[in-house]
Amino acid sequence: MKKKFLSLMLLVFPMISFAQSTTDSIDATFKNYTGWFVDAIFYEIPFSDTFQIPWVLIVLIGGALFFTIYFKFINFTGFLTAIQVVRGKYEDIEKHGVDNLYGENAQQKIVDEENNEKAYGDQTPGGDLIETIRDESADGEVSHFQALTAALSATVGLGNIAGVAVALSIGGPGATFWMIVAGLLGMASKFAECTLGVKYRDVGEDGTVYGGPMYYLTKGLKEKGAGGFGKVLAVLFAIFVIGGSFGGGNMFQANQAAAQFTKLFELTGPNAGLYFGIVMAVLVAVVIIGGIKRIASVTEKVVPFMAGIYVLAALIILFANFSLIDDAFALIYEGAFSGLGIAGGLIGVMIQGIRRGAFSNEAGVGSAAIAHSAVRTKYPASEGIVALLEPFVDTVVICTMTALVIIITNFDGQFMQYGVEIKEGVELTAIAFDSVIPHFSVVLTIAVILFAFSTMISWSYYGMQGWKFLFGKGKITDLVYKVLFLMFVVVGASISLGAVIDFSDAMIFAMVVPNIIGVIMLSPVIKKELSKYMNAINKKEEAIEDGAVDINEHM
Repeated sequence: MKKKFLSLMLLVFPMISFAQSTTDSIDATFKNYTGWFVDAIFYEIPFSDTFQIPWVLIVLIGGALFFTIYFKFINFTGFLTAIQVVRGKYEDIEKHGVDNLYGENAQQKIVDEENNEKAYGDQTPGGDLIETIRDESADGEVSHFQALTAALSATVGLGNIAGVAVALSIGGPGATFWMIVAGLLGMASKFAECTLGVKYRDVGEDGTVYGGPMYYLTKGLKEKGAGGFGKVLAVLFAIFVIGGSFGGGNMFQANQAAAQFTKLFELTGPNAGLYFGIVMAVLVAVVIIGGIKRIASVTEKVVPFMAGIYVLAALIILFANFSLIDDAFALIYEGAFSGLGIAGGLIGVMIQGIRRGAFSNEAGVGSAAIAHSAVRTKYPASEGIVALLEPFVDTVVICTMTALVIIITNFDGQFMQYGVEIKEGVELTAIAFDSVIPHFSVVLTIAVILFAFSTMISWSYYGMQGWKFLFGKGKITDLVYKVLFLMFVVVGASISLGAVIDFSDAMIFAMVVPNIIGVIMLSPVIKKELSKYMNAINKKEEAIEDGAVDINEHM
């Protein structure tokens, strides 16, 4: 393995050196061939002379509104249930099915004669000991919490740090309000697509899970009598997710991480980015070779750690300026409905906020359904409910905290004038944090690198699933994709290919089209799964009220 990796590096090194010297010509050539696609995906529909709305944003928010209403505001009614599911309150019924444990015909054993408590066992002949029940687990590779952190690691990142600052510079404080609205609506989209991800996943003989929009578009629409149409949508989605994994989920992340690292340590050598990229590629390789289980084991530690540090720093700043928080919210509310001093007025503010919120949490894009499909459960809706927490954490919590810090530290316009677009969002956010916590920009730089790393490992899994769908499941197929992915890590850190990254971003948001079409068509299936899971929860709770012992306590 080491020899193969060294051979790969020897091959890549001269290629990178050549690419560095011809970056501009490569970029220009690529733009000539792909510019039409980028322009088409990010085309803005002109509603007047002063404002335009990207059509992909209309599809994202339109879909989110539909799912919110169709599922009777599951983004709000399912919130507490989602927290309980992540904590493992219903792990027993998710692994073994409610009827096996708490059904009317389940055999009963007295487990506590003194208190006369009953435990409901399995329906198999001879009964079951509670201690052995966990051996009959459901399909899946990771826990609810691991699936949630794996998906969060792909969305929480530069958008939360840099993107929010850019949105505020264009749309002012009022953009924060519409960002929160987009996050809340996006919770319903995540619920819908991730429920389908589990419902229509494939499980290999070795227990490996293959899931995501490719599978529910193929299998789900086939059930609806639209198999051919579903296959076309699935192939398109797979192509888009592979392209997105190499660019926005890889090259862009490596490029931004390398830029922050070289700036922090004042590295000016021409090959500084190349060396950083090689180290980053080695670290990514160590994780992705282990598949979703190793990815999940890393993200469940990295994501809470880095998000925790970031949120803690934001809270310190907010508490230090406690008296200004109400003023900040007043500015947000006033700006949200007045749009004073902002190009496009109220609509301009609304578009900036919704754009940042929707693009940050990727609800409706379908990527998260790939990670969530690997969860261990017998009830697809259980993971859909967990998934709705993702836009809440990403947009409603982390993006809002970034916005509040910037607004509070910029009350007198010290470092930013609202309505004037800035390009370097990370630097602006760093200035805001540094104004209260000296040298926090160092921590922020490390956070950016960690965010980039976790995004890369999760997107490698997304791209891999699309790759397997198109080219088949096998060790050689896996290896080809992983080698390509690691090469793009080095390329991304070494050279800045704006047109390549623009094309990849366009591919990520092109995923919206086949995904939203399929999820809307399969909405009745999702509603049926939700009803099945909620009935299972109610049956367990009724059994416990009737004297059954909670088997979770014995697992």
